[in-house]
Amino acid sequence: MKHKVDIRGVLIPNDYKWYYSFFGEDSTCPRDIQKIIDAAVEGDEIEVYINSPGGVIDVGSEIYTLLHSFGNVKIYITGEACSAASIVAMAGYCEMSPTALMMVHCVSSGARGNHSDMEHMAETLRTADRALCTAYTAKTGMTEAEALEMMEHETWMTAVQAKEKGLIDAIMFEEKEEETPLIAGPLFELPDEEKLNRARRLMEEETSETIPADLLKAQWDFLMLKGDRK
Repeated sequence: MKHKVDIRGVLIPNDYKWYYSFFGEDSTCPRDIQKIIDAAVEGDEIEVYINSPGGVIDVGSEIYTLLHSFGNVKIYITGEACSAASIVAMAGYCEMSPTALMMVHCVSSGARGNHSDMEHMAETLRTADRALCTAYTAKTGMTEAEALEMMEHETWMTAVQAKEKGLIDAIMFEEKEEETPLIAGPLFELPDEEKLNRARRLMEEETSETIPADLLKAQWDFLMLKGDRK
């Protein structure tokens, strides 16, 4: 069974959900995700649709952890996955709409205080950046330094760019190439349906009257070489 999760609007703590709901504003809290997971049973799949500018970093981390722990998750970025929402997008197999955007950046804060407070906050923010970037490194295989540099420059990405970096697995609506069987030589090809039908008619004729095996083989070879014979 499939369960759908919409991660829309800002990512907020559970205690703030009532406020956004009261004003009819899109928002997502960890409890929204937990309810879906609690309703799922072994073997179920959760489909996650993201269109979020991000929000509180620990909320993004909690939602990421919930989905990643569940395991059987497919994620679709339909609008944007920015800031903390981009962390959520790393929780499993992820596809991105060709018109969507992803943005990653460093953690920010509205800290106030003296120089000691600011220095302490700067170190705290650097620690938070290193913690969050593990979601990107685990998904892509990039180094911590590469992930932090990407965050430092507030990197905006199209679906193509996100796929090139390994942040997503596929772009939605892309046509997948059909697999063709491997063959031993360049001149070989399997008979098409028309040739197969002709061979079946030959076999039916053989049951009605005995046809020498060498003649039947000659007829077959002729059909294979001359596909235009009716």
